[in-house]
Amino acid sequence: MTLVLDNVSKKVGAETWISDVSLSLERGSLNVLLGPTLAGKTSLMRLMAGLDAPSSGRVIVDGKDVTGWPVQRRSVAMVYQQFINYPSLSVYENIASPLRVAKLAASEIEMRVREAARLLQLEPYLDRKPLNLSGGQQQRTAIARALVKRADLVLLDEPLANLDYKLREELREELPRVFAASGGIFVYATTEPTEALLLGGNTATLSQGCLTQFGPTPRVYRQPHDLVTAQVFSDPPLNVLAARKSGETVSLSTGGEAPAGGAFAMVPDGEYRVGFRAHHLGLEADGSDILAISGIVSVSEITGSETYLHVDSAERRFVALVPGVKRLEPGASVTLYLDARDVFLFDQNGRLVAADFAEAA
Repeated sequence: MTLVLDNVSKKVGAETWISDVSLSLERGSLNVLLGPTLAGKTSLMRLMAGLDAPSSGRVIVDGKDVTGWPVQRRSVAMVYQQFINYPSLSVYENIASPLRVAKLAASEIEMRVREAARLLQLEPYLDRKPLNLSGGQQQRTAIARALVKRADLVLLDEPLANLDYKLREELREELPRVFAASGGIFVYATTEPTEALLLGGNTATLSQGCLTQFGPTPRVYRQPHDLVTAQVFSDPPLNVLAARKSGETVSLSTGGEAPAGGAFAMVPDGEYRVGFRAHHLGLEADGSDILAISGIVSVSEITGSETYLHVDSAERRFVALVPGVKRLEPGASVTLYLDARDVFLFDQNGRLVAADFAEAA
């Protein structure tokens, strides 16, 4: 199966929820929709499923225009963040329900239900009713019911958000293998860049109903085409400052100058916006193409083996992720250092003009 969205848009009243999105998804692929709340992830999924019809554009499945076809005519399964189960049925029957509707043989139903229950650690609870389960167990039941259908298109809208940390980590590792083995198209929506990186596959970044980039997840993360994509794919938020290159010198909006090394060496003189992630800032200068940002500590958050430093400089807030425990009190003066090779350079319209990003970015 292939799924193609051909320049689809969705308008509700005067508001545009999806704007001219074109996307092609291949059989056996895992595709992550990454974006903040209200970016359009759920709206786009509903167009894929046939739950909503686009205001313009086409939805094409295996070369056939299915725009306007209802979900009942499509091979689709969908799981929402808020789990939906049949309260009067056992966990076993909840998982088996789509297979019974499809009138599969009892032996096939048994095999599929047991396989899904084992994957999602539901075997001890198959005889229970959903109301006797925890929230996480209920969500796992909803995921299992979607997987047993073996649908051509499986849509998962932040399905792990209600699960405990340990189970989320286990499923993030296991689900890509299950997806690849199924041969279907899986679309997984999340607000978390870390989750997209852990799942792998392809990632589509969304902002305000627009698709900003689509491709293999590591490539989108390391080579964002524009500032918006880099911001969507950064957590903590991407640090951004203004800079001017003049000859062999770079002047920063936070004050100070530095040699025009790294990505700056590849661009002509002019005004730029510089983007860099929290883990590229450090407390020690190490190298020749180093930019320095001086400021005042606002918040110091110790996470165990690392520390987040929130630093105010020139009326902007920067976030640094530094190794070790750094007990810096609010109000303390600090200088953060950034290797010019670890930056994205954007023009004044936010388009990427140069990146000298290492593979470890």
